[in-house]
Amino acid sequence: MENKPIARTLRLLSQLMELHDENPFKIKSVANAALKVDKLPFPIATKSLAEMEKIDGIGKSTASKIHEFLETGQITELQNLLEQTPEGIVEMLGIKGIGPKKIITIWKELGIETVGELYYACNENRLIEAKGFGLKTQEDIARVIEFKMASNGKFLYARVESEAKDLLRKVGELLPGALLSFTGEFRRCCEIIGNLSILVGTSEFEKAIEALSGASLLNEVSISEWCISGKSANGLSVMINLVNSSSFYKELFLQTGTVAFTNTVLLRLPSIGEMVNEEAIFDQAGLEFIAAELREDDTFIEKAANYTLPRLITYTDLQGTLHNHSTWSDGVNTLEEMALYCRDVLKLQYLGMCDHSRSAFYASGLSIEKVLQQQEEIDSLNRKLGNFYIFKGIESDILNDGSLDYPVEILQRFDFIVASVHSNLKMDQEKATARVIKAVENPYTTILGHPTGRLLLSRKGYELDFKKVIDACAANGVVIEVNANPLRLDLDWRWHQYALEKGVMLSINPDAHRTEGFLDMHYGILAARKGGLYKEMCLNALTLGEIRKVFESKKNKAINC
Repeated sequence: MENKPIARTLRLLSQLMELHDENPFKIKSVANAALKVDKLPFPIATKSLAEMEKIDGIGKSTASKIHEFLETGQITELQNLLEQTPEGIVEMLGIKGIGPKKIITIWKELGIETVGELYYACNENRLIEAKGFGLKTQEDIARVIEFKMASNGKFLYARVESEAKDLLRKVGELLPGALLSFTGEFRRCCEIIGNLSILVGTSEFEKAIEALSGASLLNEVSISEWCISGKSANGLSVMINLVNSSSFYKELFLQTGTVAFTNTVLLRLPSIGEMVNEEAIFDQAGLEFIAAELREDDTFIEKAANYTLPRLITYTDLQGTLHNHSTWSDGVNTLEEMALYCRDVLKLQYLGMCDHSRSAFYASGLSIEKVLQQQEEIDSLNRKLGNFYIFKGIESDILNDGSLDYPVEILQRFDFIVASVHSNLKMDQEKATARVIKAVENPYTTILGHPTGRLLLSRKGYELDFKKVIDACAANGVVIEVNANPLRLDLDWRWHQYALEKGVMLSINPDAHRTEGFLDMHYGILAARKGGLYKEMCLNALTLGEIRKVFESKKNKAINC
């Protein structure tokens, strides 16, 4: 065995010893031995135990550990420490810029146990105020994690959107007059993108290939027939396909939907030839035009055949924004700054503030005293802001037994309540479902927040029986959140139709922790469109007057319950 794997193992042992607050002298001894082994001019594996003990900087104790590792493939002390340490914490030790001391803070003080949770905390600016951290450290950590995420070839839609659109623009500049469009996953606005495909319609193939291949648009470029493939700057696989202009719309249709969707439509067509647009294809199939976002399977085919497709929600349909955080808990901007941004920049009618409840100690959750103080500030701002209104909300933790985080006399003071699970995410499906349903049945719960707690590409959501949860929301008049943070997009769009069929409204909430976070509603809209949401069933598409009545009605029922 070479020295490097032995040195890495010793280094990991020293790091875990530090995480578990062992003797500092032992930690330093093992850490120094790791450095020594790495720099030895000979393979230490060729030495006997007695010879190892005599090597300067190794010593008897560490020599015995190395000997055990060479003999058995493991070190008992290391295995014991690994058993006491969450896998995600061990993974964090490989992130450049954070050593054991910072990880202790992340783990023990912030309650974060996975790299995905750490990335989400960076996005929420939760690390800025933690001991030993700051804005630059937080940004560095986020960049390293993003790089690790990209290494598996998968990307969040939000991470590639700007680069993708910039690439399409550059292709258009190189090929004036050509027909251009995204196809595949990106055109369908999938939440996770494995590759980016662009379709080009042209009659000048050789000139187009020459222009595209000579423009340094991609890395690792390869050309096969009428296709250019390569990698974008951030490592995303890209394919640019060239077709004759007369075949453009036929190919656009064929290359956009999934195989299941496309084949279902093709079965309704006698043939498919040159088309003037995609609408003509659907028209010949006896279908209403189906937006690209909905072309995942045959869910919407029957509605298209009956010409009863919903008018999908758009960003301009939104009248307000709910579930947001300020400096009262773990946000970056003050309550007033958040309100003014919504009113003056986004031109919205209302803002729902939902800072964390008291059990979310890691996010500076509000004590009862702070709740009352914040509500005084909201009253003051509402007198000051004119035709804009701030609703008094809270993101109440759903506790282990399914109860909300404050006594009834405090719950009564809020205009609306978003109930969310933030802790104990490893319950089995039966317990997790019962816990969430109990929260949904609480008469003060207005919105069920990010139902699964998932973090895309990072953490699987906790197990739920979605039909039971959605049925409970229908029975209790509870809205379900579509959390617009690109890492969440939760409730998953695949369950939107079931919710809508049951009469459950959805709410596109940015979960903003700074003013820029409101812009995530764009990604919430994309996810909601994939699920077939229309504005009449979106809570925050209601006007100020309409949503005020909804909140008042819910609150009065709860008080009189």
